[in-house]
Amino acid sequence: MSNTQLLQYVRSFVSLTDEEAEQFAAPFEEVHVKKRQFVVQPNFTNKHRAFVVKGAFRSYAIHDGQEHTLQFAIENWWVSDFNSYIYQHPATLFIVALEDSVLLQIEHAKEQELKKANHKFETFFRIMAEKGLAFEHRRIIFNLCHSAEARYENFILNFPNFIQRVPQYALASYLGMTTEFLSRIRNKKAHRRS
Repeated sequence: MSNTQLLQYVRSFVSLTDEEAEQFAAPFEEVHVKKRQFVVQPNFTNKHRAFVVKGAFRSYAIHDGQEHTLQFAIENWWVSDFNSYIYQHPATLFIVALEDSVLLQIEHAKEQELKKANHKFETFFRIMAEKGLAFEHRRIIFNLCHSAEARYENFILNFPNFIQRVPQYALASYLGMTTEFLSRIRNKKAHRRS
């Protein structure tokens, strides 16, 4: 079942024959992750790229004792410390499950073999890299140019499925504000609706 979900996702970007789909899915391994379990931790090399079949994840860094959330991932998203994964260097991020989750993960070396085996696979992973880079670029520009309230409004508009699934402290960190400030924004928004 989980391979079906992965292949539907891949086929939304590149066309695959049944044989190609089987070849693409073969190196992926299903991994069950418990809530609060880490799948990546700093100083360990991130050997896998992971597709979220079920569940939710948060990636974050810690600097001077403060957590900085970089990404959330839910179903049909990819999650990894991509710098560690691509360069096979020690990770700098923590990635933790926010819910009991299921991942399909592929080892770095096996992904490289897939890319060499078929240009469609290379195209798919290139599209994923381009989309990820473009998303982060838009996010950085938006965060630099807009107020905290606008950042929150933008998040709930674009990612309504995340709101009930991520802890408020993690969302505040992702949006670049304190939990208390996020609470004030949410209360203000609730009062406007009443």
